[in-house]
Amino acid sequence: MGAEVAEFERYTKGIGSKLLEKMGYKGGGLGKNAQGIAAPIEVKLRPKNMGMGFNDYKEVSSVSSVLLSSLDAPEEGEAKGKEPKPKEKLWSKKSKGRKKDLKTADDLLIMKSEQAVETVQTILDMRGPQPRVVTNLEHLNAEQSDIDDDVPMPELQHNLRLIVDLVEADIQTIHKKMKQEKETTVLLEKERVRLQKEVDRQKNQIGTLELLTTTLVDIQQKIASGVMQLDSVAAAFSSLQDDYAEEYKLHNLSAVALSFGLPLMVKVFSGWEPLLQPHHGTDILVVWKQLLQGDDPIDYSVFPDANSYSDSPYVQLIMEAVFPSLRFAAVNTWEPRDPEPMLRFLETWENLLPKSVLHSILEHLVMPKLSLAVDQWDPRQETVPIHAWLHPWLPLLGQRMEPLYHPIRFKLESALRAWHASDTSAYALLSPWQTVFDSSSWEMLLVKSIVPKLMAALQELVINPRAQQLEPFRWVMAWGNAVPIHHMVTLLETGFFVKWRQVLYNWLCSTPDFEEVTRWYLGWKSLFTPELLANERIRWYLQNALEMMDQAVEGMPVVQPGAKENISYLRITERRQFENQQQATAAAGAYSQEHAPLSASVGRDNGNTEMSLKEVVEMFAEQNDVQFLPKVGRLHEGFQVYGFGSVSICMDNAQQRLYAQSGDRWVPVSLEQLLDMNRIPSKRWK
Repeated sequence: MGAEVAEFERYTKGIGSKLLEKMGYKGGGLGKNAQGIAAPIEVKLRPKNMGMGFNDYKEVSSVSSVLLSSLDAPEEGEAKGKEPKPKEKLWSKKSKGRKKDLKTADDLLIMKSEQAVETVQTILDMRGPQPRVVTNLEHLNAEQSDIDDDVPMPELQHNLRLIVDLVEADIQTIHKKMKQEKETTVLLEKERVRLQKEVDRQKNQIGTLELLTTTLVDIQQKIASGVMQLDSVAAAFSSLQDDYAEEYKLHNLSAVALSFGLPLMVKVFSGWEPLLQPHHGTDILVVWKQLLQGDDPIDYSVFPDANSYSDSPYVQLIMEAVFPSLRFAAVNTWEPRDPEPMLRFLETWENLLPKSVLHSILEHLVMPKLSLAVDQWDPRQETVPIHAWLHPWLPLLGQRMEPLYHPIRFKLESALRAWHASDTSAYALLSPWQTVFDSSSWEMLLVKSIVPKLMAALQELVINPRAQQLEPFRWVMAWGNAVPIHHMVTLLETGFFVKWRQVLYNWLCSTPDFEEVTRWYLGWKSLFTPELLANERIRWYLQNALEMMDQAVEGMPVVQPGAKENISYLRITERRQFENQQQATAAAGAYSQEHAPLSASVGRDNGNTEMSLKEVVEMFAEQNDVQFLPKVGRLHEGFQVYGFGSVSICMDNAQQRLYAQSGDRWVPVSLEQLLDMNRIPSKRWK
């Protein structure tokens, strides 16, 4: 209103101004020096409870300043040539027909959606002297902005804005609730449709179950009256399985089919002889296996207990309809020495017998019969070898046959005690078990029962180039693939090469026909198996024979076999005698006179007595770093048994012979052969 005071003076100067001009007033302040004011002092307007100088607040101009500015403003406006904007008179009756800018609820929601402004929860603004409610963070500082912008009546405008914000918040909240209700309506409609489908499905299932119940009752009545036989029952259930596959599995109709078909199936297999008629009823069981087990059979082999078959309809059918006849035949008519009937039955029923039933047959029918047959088997009286009727069960029984192997080995060892190497039937009896027994059991059996007999055959062998009998040697070579290679090498070293090289030496010393000697050598070499010819020790003996033949051809003296050993014995003996003499001389110089007879006796003994065989072996063991100790409490034919490394030996001082244990026999050996026998286990280990 200050700007409108004296607005009429725009068109006239007024009487007051004229009077002041006559008195010399030229504008500005009053007084001689223009220091006075034209308007009275008025109170400055300031917001309530605001201190002076707060927040750089701009004081509202007084009425006089407003009047003065209003007087000067028109002249400035006229000078600039600008037209003042006329003020709208909203209070006039003429302004009532004007269109007002109003917003509807839809306009508000559209604007808020475009601005992406979300309705927030009502919060309290505690920053002022009085707490106030804020519903829109957009107008949080609106009141302060109005005050800063010198807006008239800010409290009234704030209250109006607050009312508008509350209404807008209510509109948005109602809109959000309406939106949620619409979404809930859509979800409820979908749930209604789903439940309706479920109701329809349940109605269909009820109808299907009623139909199945009617069909099953009809089948039961026909079976009771004798109208339907086993094939008709199978056809009826097969039709149900095809038409109602899901209900057939869901409601376990296979158990119902079993209850209908089991009595008829028992009649089919009544009086059946499975070992004579293995194909009987197989075509019927193929159909019933599909009805009771389906396309996805359950493996019940994890339940080896006989009571577990009741969980499977098909297994229960086999155990109650088929198994009794098979058990009767296995116990009463089947002979284990004729495995073909039982094997033929199991092969025919391979795809029809569940694993649990097959396990029960093998465990409770086959194994007891085989165990009894093994206990009654006597290899000295039986004409059919045991492997002929026992080995066909290996693919089916496998490791279950392990308990049968121990009595078999015991009986074989007992039967081979009176065996001679010339009897080739032993090889035919034992060789099939080489791959069945484990390696240690097989080797133990041969070492106890076969190797000593082969050694005896080699000792009986007479090597005569003029009339040679090769049968004993061929008996030994026939076991070349069965006896482990290290035992064969020991046999040949101790029982063959000693005599063979001695005969060759005597022959070479008597100016022989070297071509005949060569043929003789090659003939013997051809009797060895390739495995023996590849052995290092066998090659050494053959090479040594060639060296003897080369010495004879070149006219050089042939070194007698074992001469190096004898020379080593003499060297050891001489060294031992020299050491004893040195010790005796030192003792004679140190001891007193009363010890002189003892020293003389020792010196005399050392000078006149040769080393015993035990001392030679002891010295030989010491040179080769081999342990040589007596085995306390162990004797062989009255001689003390010693341990030369891993070999047991005994010595006959009267005949100057050294014996080593090979298997169950004691064979004469030289020191070099004894050292080789001790080295064989270490070579085998490597």
